[in-house]
Amino acid sequence: MIAPPLILSIPSCTSTSSCLRLAIRDAEQAGEPLPHGTVFSAWAQTAGRGQRGNSWESAPGANLTFSMLLRPRSLHAREQFRLSMAVSVAIAHRLRDLIPSDAGTVAIKWPNDIYVDDRKICGILIENSLSGPFISWSIAGIGINVNQARFISDAPNPVSLSLLTATDYPLPPLLNRFASDILREVDALSDESAEALSARYARLLWRGEGFHPYLDVATSSRFMARILSVDTDGILNLIDTDGCHRRYAFKEVSSILTPDVL
Repeated sequence: MIAPPLILSIPSCTSTSSCLRLAIRDAEQAGEPLPHGTVFSAWAQTAGRGQRGNSWESAPGANLTFSMLLRPRSLHAREQFRLSMAVSVAIAHRLRDLIPSDAGTVAIKWPNDIYVDDRKICGILIENSLSGPFISWSIAGIGINVNQARFISDAPNPVSLSLLTATDYPLPPLLNRFASDILREVDALSDESAEALSARYARLLWRGEGFHPYLDVATSSRFMARILSVDTDGILNLIDTDGCHRRYAFKEVSSILTPDVL
């Protein structure tokens, strides 16, 4: 039986991941490590972080901004992308339950953002601490747009649950659902093969079919390609319109939202 997440709510912090990291350190120094599944949730973040060093916009009290301590069992450092897949799959499935299909299709934008059609609803940032060849613990920092009705940053494509469904959501029960789903997926890592998880992840991929525009970051060149697969270590395999196989690690390639730029 999976233990429920331990959810600790705080009024405000720079970022929930930074606060949780400090709490992990203090607890370890006191000889009482924080348990697997501990969640720090903030009403407001003053310096929430996203991928590629970006900030994460979130109106105070409107969204879910939380970080979760995960202690995966016997997961090698070289398998850390399995953890990323598990977290993103859990969130995508829960959002699919909440968002009707006529409001948009929930999908995972490689490596682990969550989109509804071409609009971003969730960002995930995972940091790992290693002990020898294994992951000792991880912090999954997660921002999910829930009740925010207006976005003022220069982010190109944000959306929220409320905008999609015309519903306001009470945040505490929603947080408990997401945290419980993540725990369930992470605790299943030791029982599910990497290939099986990769297959479930692949079925949820954004732009998983057809040719779409990409930017090669190193060369600043744009090209059209379709996704062939994502390796268990997170490498994205594309094939372009010339039939060339392209392999990219995170930050080496970017999806282009508007095809007319090509």
